[in-house]
Amino acid sequence: MGDDSREELRYHVDGEIVPASAATVSVEDRGFAYGDAAFETLRAYGGEVFRWGDHAARLADTCETLGLDHGLADADLKARIDETLAANDLADAYVKCSITRGVQPGTLDPRPEVDPTVVVIAKPLPRGGVDSEPVYDGPAALQTTKTRKPSPRALPADAKTHNYLNGILARLELRVTGADEALMLDQEGNVAEGATSNLFFVDGTALKTPSLDGPILPGVTRRAVIEIAEAEEIPVEEGTYAPDAVREADEVFLTNSTWEIRPVETVDGLDVSGDGEGAEGPLTALLSRVFDRRVEEGYYDGERL
Repeated sequence: MGDDSREELRYHVDGEIVPASAATVSVEDRGFAYGDAAFETLRAYGGEVFRWGDHAARLADTCETLGLDHGLADADLKARIDETLAANDLADAYVKCSITRGVQPGTLDPRPEVDPTVVVIAKPLPRGGVDSEPVYDGPAALQTTKTRKPSPRALPADAKTHNYLNGILARLELRVTGADEALMLDQEGNVAEGATSNLFFVDGTALKTPSLDGPILPGVTRRAVIEIAEAEEIPVEEGTYAPDAVREADEVFLTNSTWEIRPVETVDGLDVSGDGEGAEGPLTALLSRVFDRRVEEGYYDGERL
């Protein structure tokens, strides 16, 4: 943004750039009334959205699951994101793009014809890439919660919707211990994911992460990390794991678009850091370095390499 840090952010609401204080939607919007909306959280580096194609595809999948035919092309959505970044003079940013079914009569049944509400917000983040500063405050403390992930047959795990009550309830449990992220289990008691993150852990055999066969959101950063590991010839296993496998791991880390790769220091109070003193483990550090290098090369023309 400009030099005046007090300058109000500007958001994109239904085709128009408006000041954040004036960015509103109707109280009858189904996104507000029922959580009937799809969204994507993205990160921009150097003025470009990270892996837009992956985000656009996941957003389309969510809308298909919801039966929400919004009629907007990916290029239109991308243009609205670019316009929001430009309006705020932001090169490095957090971005959220939401599409609701719009305003409909106050009944649960959605109408097939929609006048969608489309909102894009952007907020400044530090520069990414090589020698970047993380957006999180140190390695995470991870806590297993009583709140579990619902069965995908009840609430599709691959649909990223405004209905986030499950994760909110899990995060509320963390107030007792002050942990940073919830470790949520599936209905059978196997590890699934965080409230807003995917889970990875390392033991003596492979880099492991819960399979998408379970109630797991197919994270864009999750996919990027798997690709990096495979390129570095690091064995990757996607499977079903009990909580003890994570508590006894050599290293644990979390991924999402904002955090990128966040090391975990403790799981349920047990130290899982690489050296027992809170530092990230060697594999976590390697993956973070390669991730940063790819961001540098892809979004900053490698200027720090």
